[in-house]
Amino acid sequence: MKLAILTTGGTIDKVYFDAKSDYKVGEPQIKGILERVGVTLSFDVTELFYKDSLEITDEDRANIVESVANCDADRVIVTHGTDTMVDTARALKERTGDVKTVVLVGSLTPARFRETDAEFNIGVAVGAAQSLGPGVYLAMNGRIFDPESVRKNREENRFESI
Repeated sequence: MKLAILTTGGTIDKVYFDAKSDYKVGEPQIKGILERVGVTLSFDVTELFYKDSLEITDEDRANIVESVANCDADRVIVTHGTDTMVDTARALKERTGDVKTVVLVGSLTPARFRETDAEFNIGVAVGAAQSLGPGVYLAMNGRIFDPESVRKNREENRFESI
């Protein structure tokens, strides 16, 4: 099994420069994380862009959908910022939901931070991509969510079913 990983940026890849939250979206962290934990499945990483999800445009979202639809793999992980992850998942579901297994994953704290949820979320996403059937899913907070029945609870800083 070969896994395609598409990166778009988001908190998972952020680099902070000062206490005022000045940041940029840096290089994708997922490849290094998967190599560090010794993942033995075959995967390819394609960098689509480096954006906070609040900056993702309709054109960017269409690019994500087309990239997933046109990639050779039938199992795909998309790293994505959490603020608009559900919107992108819903767009993907319309186009690829019954053909490919697509799992969107992000983190609520940057992967570069010691106390990050990034590695755990990526582990859940890799497991989900290997074991679930065709569809579009979100892997956050140790759970797999359907994009039609999830939301980001900003006050609690977590994803939850609705």
